[in-house]
Amino acid sequence: MSPTTVAIAGSGLAELTCAWLLAARGHRVRLRPRPAGGPRPLLLGDDTLALIHALWGTAAVNGPTADSHRLTHRHARWTPDRDTDPPLPQPAAVVDGAQLAQRLLARLTDRYPDAVSRETDPAEPPDRQARPDARLPGVHPDAHVPHWTVTAIPPDRDAGYRTAGRRHLLAGEAPCAAGQDDTTARLERTDDAWLHLTPLGDGNALLQAMVPGPVENPRRHLGHLLAHSPLAARLAQPPATAIALPAAPHLHRAPATPPTGRTPGLLLVGAGAIRYDPLGGTGTAQALRTAVLATAVIDSAAAGTPADRLCAHYSARLRAAFRDHLTTCARLYLQAFPFPAWRHEVDACGPGQMSW
Repeated sequence: MSPTTVAIAGSGLAELTCAWLLAARGHRVRLRPRPAGGPRPLLLGDDTLALIHALWGTAAVNGPTADSHRLTHRHARWTPDRDTDPPLPQPAAVVDGAQLAQRLLARLTDRYPDAVSRETDPAEPPDRQARPDARLPGVHPDAHVPHWTVTAIPPDRDAGYRTAGRRHLLAGEAPCAAGQDDTTARLERTDDAWLHLTPLGDGNALLQAMVPGPVENPRRHLGHLLAHSPLAARLAQPPATAIALPAAPHLHRAPATPPTGRTPGLLLVGAGAIRYDPLGGTGTAQALRTAVLATAVIDSAAAGTPADRLCAHYSARLRAAFRDHLTTCARLYLQAFPFPAWRHEVDACGPGQMSW
C-alpha cells in the first residue's frame, strides 16, 4: 500500500482525529487549520471522553481533557409528572473545545513531524499566511497533490443538506446564584422549549434553550424562557448576551465523493456531514465516528478497494445513523411537546420524511 496524501481543511475534533489516525497509518497529511476562535464549552460524557483518549492514545489523568470541570450528576425533567425524580449519576466533563483542539493539534505535529505539513489558509490575513514552503518545527513540506480532502465545511455551505426541522438553540453564560451545586447538569422542559444548565466550574453556567424556530432577539427570548423555569433560581441573573444557532439535525446528501482524475476525493466529517440534535448529548461522539470511518475509507482505497464503493458505504452508514437519530428525536419531542408550535419539528423527524 502506497501512502496517500490527504488535505485536512479545518481543525475541529473530527478533522484532527482523522489526521491523527491517517498519520498513524503512514499516510501524508497536509493541514489547513481554521483560525482559532474564542472559548467553546463542550459537555462530554465519560463514554465520549473514553473514546477521545482511546483514539488519541492518551490517559484521562494527564491527557488533553485533564483540566476540565467535572460533573457527577444530571437532573432531567422532560415531562411534568417527573419533576420529583432525583438527579441521576452521569459523570461528564466540561471542556473548552478550542483549547482541546489546540492540544490535539500540538500532539499530532509532535508525534508525526515527518508525516504532517501545513498549507496556507486563504482566510488568514496576508501577513499571517504561511509561505508555500512554510513548515511546523521539524516538519517537511509535501509537494504531492492531495488524493483526498477531509473537512467539516463543505463547499456548498448553504445547500446540499437534508434538514429535519427549523429549531434553533439559544445560548448564553450567566453567573450562578450563591451556594448552587456546580456538579450537576440540569434539563428542564417548559411548554415552549427545553432548557439546559451546565455549570462551568468558574462561578458561571452555560444556559441553552431549544426553541421550535428562529427568534428575533436571542437574549430577550432566552431571558423570557428562563423566567418561567425553575432554573431561574440557580442563576444570579439572566445571560447578558446570547446567540442563536440552527440546531435541527441535518445530513449532507453527498458526504463522500471519490477522486476523479486530478480532482481529490471529498469526505465530509463532523457536523459538516451529519449533525445531531444536542438533546441526546452524543453529537461529539458521532463526529469522532465519522473521523474513524473516513480514515477507513482512505486507508482501504490506498489498499486497492474501489473508491466509489467505499464512498457509497460511507454515505449509507451516515444515512442509517441519521434515520435512527430522527426516530429518537420524534419520540422524545412528541412525548414532551404536544403543542402546535412544535408540530412541525415532530413531523420533520417522522418516518414519512425519511424515504430518500
